[in-house]
Amino acid sequence: MSDRLPHEKGFHVSWDQLHRDARALAWRLDGKGPDEGNWRAVVGITRGGLVPAAIVARELDIRKVDTISVKSYSHQEQREAKVIKPTQPDIMENGGEGVLIVDDLVDTGNTLKLVRELFPKAQFATVYAKPKGAPLVDTYITEVSQDTWIFFPWDMALQYVQPYRGTE
Repeated sequence: MSDRLPHEKGFHVSWDQLHRDARALAWRLDGKGPDEGNWRAVVGITRGGLVPAAIVARELDIRKVDTISVKSYSHQEQREAKVIKPTQPDIMENGGEGVLIVDDLVDTGNTLKLVRELFPKAQFATVYAKPKGAPLVDTYITEVSQDTWIFFPWDMALQYVQPYRGTE
């Protein structure tokens, strides 16, 4: 039994890696939209989905971009998800049909459950997925274990970190 906290089993993602993975997500979604393969809009779930949504929108030449702000974390503690800023109503008409909803990560799925209830016809895509949340996503690039904490580039600073094992 380890005396490490769950977030100490970390998967560190650099800006370069995030960019490559978000581009891979765009390539996987290319031509899969309902309008002759095209998507009507991209909606990023803030805050983590902002960067991947911008990259996906650029790669797929989607000019209509919006956000939905959902809060489900307080520091590293997960809480009940709630919408704190909705999308523009015209983007999400028809239950979000033809819209890509992008986030950086699906963890337990609480955020995506809430957004999927609001927009059941939208396509949900994340860059990273954990096993509990993966079934709620239509498309993702990389799966990590449920007990791994993903450190995104906007969360990191350069400093020494103890190895996971072999510290003696």
